[in-house]
Amino acid sequence: MSTIQLLLIVGVIFGVLVVGFVLMSGPSPAKESQRRLQAVRFRHSESTDTKVESQLKKAIAARKPKAHKVAGSSSRIEALEMRLDRTGKGWTLQQYAYASLGLALFVAVILFLRTGSLGLSLGVGLFVGAGLPHFVVGYFIKKRTNAFNVKFPDGIELLVRGLRSGLPVTETLAVVAQEVPGPVGEEFKGIVERIKIGRTMEESLQETADRLGIPEFNFFCITLAIQRETGGNLAETLSNLADVLRKRAQMKLKIRAMSSESKASAYIVGALPFIVFFMIWWINPSYIGGFFTDDRLIVAGLGGMVWMSIGGFIMAKMVSFEI
Repeated sequence: MSTIQLLLIVGVIFGVLVVGFVLMSGPSPAKESQRRLQAVRFRHSESTDTKVESQLKKAIAARKPKAHKVAGSSSRIEALEMRLDRTGKGWTLQQYAYASLGLALFVAVILFLRTGSLGLSLGVGLFVGAGLPHFVVGYFIKKRTNAFNVKFPDGIELLVRGLRSGLPVTETLAVVAQEVPGPVGEEFKGIVERIKIGRTMEESLQETADRLGIPEFNFFCITLAIQRETGGNLAETLSNLADVLRKRAQMKLKIRAMSSESKASAYIVGALPFIVFFMIWWINPSYIGGFFTDDRLIVAGLGGMVWMSIGGFIMAKMVSFEI
């Protein structure tokens, strides 16, 4: 039995043990006890703020997609279509598949011509072809989401001014679609068009919320749903929501500024070994050419890449904060 075969067997056994541990461990006892304490507090508290928070949590839980669904869709293909739609670029599944396949073949051919190792070339080509388009799509989704969150409070303020002037909600939605540029205007335009063809406002808003997957817009939909059930001044409620979203954005910017140094250090420490390795390999291939031919060096290189990837993942989690 060769070293590569032994390494593959050990990797498979380790993977099975990890999956079995995850499946058998169940939820964290600390998190479960905290959840039960929160439920008791919501149930027996007399505070109005606590009751409102409890209603929001119930509404959010009711609007979450089912556990067997992926990203609010019924299949992984539909989830990928939703991801491509969230970029706002009009990309299709065929274009995504052709781009991934072309990139994988290009990288595999270049690497094969450089090293002569067919297995390594195919592995790296498949990794790059599957991973790079995914990260590109995620980058454009994040960019469009940030652009949406920047203009969304302005759209809500415009909605509030329209409601205070006496316009109905549907008319103010059309005003927001016309006056607010960027993704906010595009999404509200789609909502207005769905309302015009006979869909209810709640269905139109929920369809957009499921497709966007943005928490701020989910807050907006939940606010409208609760207001329709309980009544009250919608303009005042939306004005408070706009103020909350602005403070949320300010807190995100403050956290980003405070963690920027740690993120830069993590990026440099995590990427430097890989960059140095490829630079040396490109300048003098014979110096480290054994990592592509010798079984022992291949195992050592793969082990180093795995451990460096784990370290980079841990550092990324340490400097990542969610509000």
